[in-house]
Amino acid sequence: MGFEADSIGLVFPGQGAQFVGMGGWLIRNHAVAGDLYRRASDLLGYDLAKLSLEGPPERLDATEYSQPALFVSSMAAAAVLREQRPDWVGRVKAVAGLSLGEYSAICYAGGLEFDSAVRLVQRRGRAMQAAADRVSSGMASVIGLDLDALRAVCDEIREPGEVLVPANLLCPGNIAVSGHRSALRRLEAAALRAGAMKVIPLSVAGAFHTTLMTPAAADLGQALADTEFQELSVPVFSNVDAESHTDSAAFRTLLSRQLVGPVLWGQSLEAMIRSGIDGFVEVGSGRVLRGTVKRINRKIPTEGFGDDPAASA
Repeated sequence: MGFEADSIGLVFPGQGAQFVGMGGWLIRNHAVAGDLYRRASDLLGYDLAKLSLEGPPERLDATEYSQPALFVSSMAAAAVLREQRPDWVGRVKAVAGLSLGEYSAICYAGGLEFDSAVRLVQRRGRAMQAAADRVSSGMASVIGLDLDALRAVCDEIREPGEVLVPANLLCPGNIAVSGHRSALRRLEAAALRAGAMKVIPLSVAGAFHTTLMTPAAADLGQALADTEFQELSVPVFSNVDAESHTDSAAFRTLLSRQLVGPVLWGQSLEAMIRSGIDGFVEVGSGRVLRGTVKRINRKIPTEGFGDDPAASA
């Protein structure tokens, strides 16, 4: 299969892309993938492959477990990609990941060693779950409003003491809002009045990428300070500032800031395109990120790698 792109950007999925059965094609067909799952299971203290392949769904969807599962799925896919598609790998000029996927991007680029990244992701998931347990909060996707209009809606319905902000800027017309449940209950009616097409509650533990995650950011910051970062082989575009970074040490701060600020995903893709990226490969589970590329520029070719190719043939 040809892929007409001279400069490829790899993109790695975030939480929400998990599903029972993920990683199955990789584990069954590629020894390098099975090895990574075994290494991760030893570090995590449970059988990650069994959880990913068999569930139960409610456990796999829990923040503490979905984040390591998605990270390892992406890294297993990346390892097989190196074996099967060296022609693509040789054209990779930059990488990025959506929220959790940023860890996969940094690890792919050599900035984090696999074992260190697994430990960080596990701690991140636990810290985010603990912060979410402190207050009733969540997220919802708003389809069909631009950022300014959505900010105006949030400002209109937010009451004193509440958090309600755009938190995940996926692409034009698809933005996730995070905040207190009390505010989210008022969001749908207000967003529809403002012209939104629909509002979709998200199955997440809490208000990620807001100040409600400050305790998680503090805990993760301690872990990041103790983690060794190595030289990057390709630039990594950060969710925090949508800019290219070639110094991996910058992510000690950026990864902590990411938990409490909005994810600038659409802006990151636009910046990658401006830098010369003319094709994207989504590495790991799902198809969401390819969809965001197409919402920004339909002419740019995209591919996926990691799910069973027979399932999408």
